[in-house]
Amino acid sequence: MKSLKLIILAAAVLTACHPNGLQPDAAKAIRIEAGIARTKMATSGDASAFEPGDQLALYAWINDPSTGQPVERVVDGGVFQLANTGVWSPLSSILWFDMVTPHYFIGVYPANSKIADLHAGAFTLNPDDQAASDLLIATNLTGLKANDNPVSLTFEHAMARLRVNLNFRNQWDGTPTVSSVAATAATTATVNYETKAVTAGAATASVSLPAQATPAEGFALSYGSLMVPQAGFRTLTITIEGKEYVFTHSADIPLASGKTTVVNLTMGRDKIELASDITIKDWTAGDSINGEAQDE
Repeated sequence: MKSLKLIILAAAVLTACHPNGLQPDAAKAIRIEAGIARTKMATSGDASAFEPGDQLALYAWINDPSTGQPVERVVDGGVFQLANTGVWSPLSSILWFDMVTPHYFIGVYPANSKIADLHAGAFTLNPDDQAASDLLIATNLTGLKANDNPVSLTFEHAMARLRVNLNFRNQWDGTPTVSSVAATAATTATVNYETKAVTAGAATASVSLPAQATPAEGFALSYGSLMVPQAGFRTLTITIEGKEYVFTHSADIPLASGKTTVVNLTMGRDKIELASDITIKDWTAGDSINGEAQDE
């Protein structure tokens, strides 16, 4: 699957000590170059690009988790921000431990600099803020050293997308007024940032799907939202002229990380039918941004 790539080039001016009492060695300056092959959530359409002001958070540690040693973070949610020039710059010093110790990296967008447990982070979908809900995760767990420039981080979408397209039978005089389209689904999850696995919470809620400015070709209306990846999702509720029309699929409607699920429905006053098979597709690629941070 196409992805969003963040490249971290070697390393920062080191201070006297690191978190957890770690003692660094030599001094180097960090530089970042960012290239985008897959982009963040688009409220309408399939793709959009990073915008100036967007921020990424970086985590790094020096103990290989496979050895069973405690993980010691040397970068604990360090934030990079995209400038108007296309350059990603750290908001504070982003530091390597030393020049010879293997480092392991996780990147998070939108920037979350306070993830206490990278193996079990809490996540809550906010349908009213699609950009904030578009969780992207990147890892580089090869054990790179400061001289192994560049450190390559490939971001992938952790959330799923749902699109619902509507047509109406001639029982209505034209296109009726649709008050809402909602999915009954889980809105919370536990995220393992190292494996990029998302485990949906057990409780479900009504998720309102925002109307799309331009309906899909061949349909009267379209609605869409980010969704927590999950099994067991089957029910959509469409409210028209104060009446709720409920569609329950005979099988699970798949919601998978990095995938767009499209449900096409034909509305009648007595029943709702699938207009075509449910489809699943990858998100499309977006623009590219390249830049290099300059020494201050």
